[in-house]
Amino acid sequence: MNRAFAAAAAFLLTAAAGVLFADEKTVEMLPGECWWGVATRFGSSMPFTSSSALKIDLRKDGYANQYASFLISDKGRAVWCEEQAEFKFGDGKIRIRSDKGKIEVVEAGKSLKDAFLYSSKRWFPPSGKTPDLLFFSAPQYNTWIELTYHQNEKDILAYAKSMIDNGLPPGVLMIDDTWQAGYGDWRFEPSRFRDPKGMMDKLHAMGYKVILWMCPFVGMDTPSFRRIERGNDPETGNIHKERGGFLRNKDGRGPACVHWWNGYSALLDFTHPFARKWFKGECDRLVREYGADGFKFDGGHLPNYVKGYVAHDKNASGGDQVLGYARFALEYPACEYRNAWRFQGVGVVERLHDKHHRWKDLRDLVPGMISGGLLGHPFMCPDMVGGGEWTSFRAGAKIDQELFVRSAQVHALCPMMQFSASPWRVLDKEHQAAVKDAVALRQRFAPRFVKLAEECAKTGEPMLRNLEYNYPGRGYAKIKDQFMMGDFLLVAPQMEKGGKARKVVVPPGSWRGDDGAVVEGPVEITVQTPLSRLVYFTKE
Repeated sequence: MNRAFAAAAAFLLTAAAGVLFADEKTVEMLPGECWWGVATRFGSSMPFTSSSALKIDLRKDGYANQYASFLISDKGRAVWCEEQAEFKFGDGKIRIRSDKGKIEVVEAGKSLKDAFLYSSKRWFPPSGKTPDLLFFSAPQYNTWIELTYHQNEKDILAYAKSMIDNGLPPGVLMIDDTWQAGYGDWRFEPSRFRDPKGMMDKLHAMGYKVILWMCPFVGMDTPSFRRIERGNDPETGNIHKERGGFLRNKDGRGPACVHWWNGYSALLDFTHPFARKWFKGECDRLVREYGADGFKFDGGHLPNYVKGYVAHDKNASGGDQVLGYARFALEYPACEYRNAWRFQGVGVVERLHDKHHRWKDLRDLVPGMISGGLLGHPFMCPDMVGGGEWTSFRAGAKIDQELFVRSAQVHALCPMMQFSASPWRVLDKEHQAAVKDAVALRQRFAPRFVKLAEECAKTGEPMLRNLEYNYPGRGYAKIKDQFMMGDFLLVAPQMEKGGKARKVVVPPGSWRGDDGAVVEGPVEITVQTPLSRLVYFTKE
């Protein structure tokens, strides 16, 4: 009776505070249990264990990366909620709260792989489709760091040509922000692109597939803003029956002026049919008129921006806005989608959040990639070689050439390898040669990576895995400076500045090292790591 009274009193106090949770669960961690999930931003804090103490509130923040109300453990357990939830880790417990979604806690099997495969089949079944296979068979190139807010035809062509002239194969080329006339004005800026169709034709002739940067923001002084707000149908010129396509102010009287990383703009409301039609029409036009092969859809962490505004669908959450935007990446063969809420099991490339040019961020790549795969994103890219945070490469910035090479080596045997900072600008001849060697190594494995991508599209499994996934119950759960590609390749990069050697845990089986020696596992060995060496083992 006292317990019931206490529960009722707690409910009334919570209701009086204006906070009602649709569901709330507490998961007691088992002895030695390790968990992965929720958000890739916290990859380096994984696995979550009984000693973890942190809060991740997806209701308030998407953490600018891949995220879902989802956890799996190496004891075969899984946690799932369709809606954005809050997760608190502490005192050997996981406390989960959801405002409107049911929280499920499932005994899915005995291992991490059991938990993942169960979850994939039940909550995010694989589509069976891969991204364009060029993402895996060759490096990617992004013009951002070299050109930043000065994208132009002459320098883009020179950048693309420099890669081929230095012996790198053509791949997917991403033309980044400011190729366009304005945010939402998706025309090539005419003073910097005199012949954009000719430029695209030249890039295609070099062997590149070309994708264009896009975002969901529209400048409020552009013709596009006025067309969308008035409801001018781009196909017919008529006024659409449901006018407007932007998030509105709370009073509903006008489109909201939203603060984002490049200033203030209107934000497309992806629950609005006209906004969806207009955006799709713009993407289709760029494919039709210029031969764009796809798009880099940036700014998908919409929950950071939609709070406090009114959507066409009054019941829509920030997650609904993200999914509405993300679905455009399924429409074109070659796309990168930067931030993803529950966009799992699909044939779209996703990339980790921008990393700084520093050793800590290099060490974050592997656990970030592992967490992304275990969240249900099989096709993950580890940011950009050397780091993707552009201010690290501004004129006068100090470049750590050793760090750049070690970063290239991590990328080389990941699912994807993406350059942005030009090796030919920031490195001397010795370090350039080491980067070329890393690319050449990748190209030797590229056919197997393509095959692995096709397999993972069918199974939903991550291409890049931690050792615990393939070898459960052997104490490998906390290893996060090694990784596996599928079940045939073990990679142990050097990620410590000045590191001349490192320890490698070799799992059961017969493995041939990069030096030709055969090692019988399970065993822990020490290997030498001169700058020119990336340590890896292939299964015999």
